[in-house]
Amino acid sequence: MPARQESCCFTGHRPAKLPWGYNERDPRCVRLKERIADAVLLAYQEGYRHFLCGMARGADFYFAEAVLALRAAHPDVTLEAALPCAGQAKKWSSDDRHRWTQLVRQCDTHTLLQQNYDRHCMLRRDRYMVDQSSAILAVFNGTRGGTQYTLNYAMDHRLDIYLFDLNHPHLPPTHLVP
Repeated sequence: MPARQESCCFTGHRPAKLPWGYNERDPRCVRLKERIADAVLLAYQEGYRHFLCGMARGADFYFAEAVLALRAAHPDVTLEAALPCAGQAKKWSSDDRHRWTQLVRQCDTHTLLQQNYDRHCMLRRDRYMVDQSSAILAVFNGTRGGTQYTLNYAMDHRLDIYLFDLNHPHLPPTHLVP
């Protein structure tokens, strides 16, 4: 298992909470993806080699794709799929299931937190990722939910937090020091 000090996880919103929804051609989404790729590269330059992703639709997909692109240039990068339950994608659209399957197949490791879905499995997944990491990248719009819970948990565990502000797409992520 990679050392915690060289591991970085991610949290972010699903399409329903992103201003552009599922329209990834929206200039704001394109810019966010660029910012995530830049932040992943910066994390690499700061010594992070192992990245953990919860593999949810929306911002998690963007993060996983950025890490895989970085790994193409830097083979020492690893991506771990932190799966909340075995059927994570079973109720999604066929396009989303296909994208999820392709991303999960490209991950270096897979951690299945539990076999069956229950109302707490996503939170268990999020805690697992934070517990394995010393930094977290986050796409957060200020609303209550799983992303806020994960950020609060990360703050309680004194992770370095890099927060992307969806209201200011031109700015780099804000670094919140524990």
